[in-house]
Amino acid sequence: MTDEITPVEIKILGKEYRIACTPSEQADLLESARQLDEKMREVRDTGRVVGQDRIAVMAALNIAHELNLAKKDQTVTNPEIDQQLIKLQTKIDETLNSKEFQP
Repeated sequence: MTDEITPVEIKILGKEYRIACTPSEQADLLESARQLDEKMREVRDTGRVVGQDRIAVMAALNIAHELNLAKKDQTVTNPEIDQQLIKLQTKIDETLNSKEFQP
């Protein structure tokens, strides 16, 4: 079964937009629109940027900057990978300590 693309209405700075997406993507789209609206309101409320186009660009730059910082700070920790590494290290230790491996 494939998701059918349907229009979803979002509101950013009081302006409505219709965006096509699948039902499975709808929640993420709405959350993204909420975050963008919030960021654009923050930029607008500083009073230093005038015009929706400039506000949108500044908000996009701020979001991209935050994303880049998060990527730099991100440490990949996956419990399954950690468990596999522990098992592998244990096997290596056992092999190195076994009498069969001793020179």
